[in-house]
Amino acid sequence: MPITDAAGAHAYLAGMYRDAYFPDHLVDKGRAILVALRERIETERPADLPALYVLTNAAAEEFNALQEEFWAADSEIETAARDDIALSFEHVMAACGFADADPEEALAERDW
Repeated sequence: MPITDAAGAHAYLAGMYRDAYFPDHLVDKGRAILVALRERIETERPADLPALYVLTNAAAEEFNALQEEFWAADSEIETAARDDIALSFEHVMAACGFADADPEEALAERDW
């Protein structure tokens, strides 16, 4: 299902794209995780924050797996990347009507 509004064109992970330390093909994979999360939230329409966190934590686990690929490319999900990813998660949640979501709860399963 395509994202339903113009905000869906948000430049997820823009800071990572601007930094050559992060390979674009891997940042593309991270962006795809975020787009899929946004689409899943819009499709499933979680009834409350705990239901939302199930979806966001699954996406955080996908980023956990992506960390291995960053290491193999002599990069990593470090401070700047963590901030950029968290901001992108916050944008997804707010755009889907969950502006009051706790970013720490949303990313509780991250290991980066």
